[in-house]
Amino acid sequence: MSRLRSVLLSLATASTSLVPSLAAAESSYVYCDNGLRCLKAPCPSNSALDLATGTIIKGVSIDSSGLPQADKALTDLSDALYAGKLVVRGSIEHRTQTIAGKDYSLPWLVATGIVRAARDSERKHCSSH
Repeated sequence: MSRLRSVLLSLATASTSLVPSLAAAESSYVYCDNGLRCLKAPCPSNSALDLATGTIIKGVSIDSSGLPQADKALTDLSDALYAGKLVVRGSIEHRTQTIAGKDYSLPWLVATGIVRAARDSERKHCSSH
């Protein structure tokens, strides 16, 4: 019986340590045009505010292909994202892109869902605010 108890305790401890790392993988973001313009790529004209940390990630692009079909069906999804009107759930990943023969590791917001409408205070980094 003590062996079974030991195994169960080990499993419970292992699963508890995994939960925080899984939760940290996704966060909520306000993505938008930040008003910056560029002369050459890569262009920092979009940014995302990580609502969990308050960090603004500049030069981020968005990958909305992982959104549920109902979220993709919003008629003004592109405009709402561009203006920072939505809070999206997702994660930031770095993808390598070749621009003019040079490789860049650029941040991408991989959106997995729309959480809610963004508040004005969450849109301060956006040019439309």
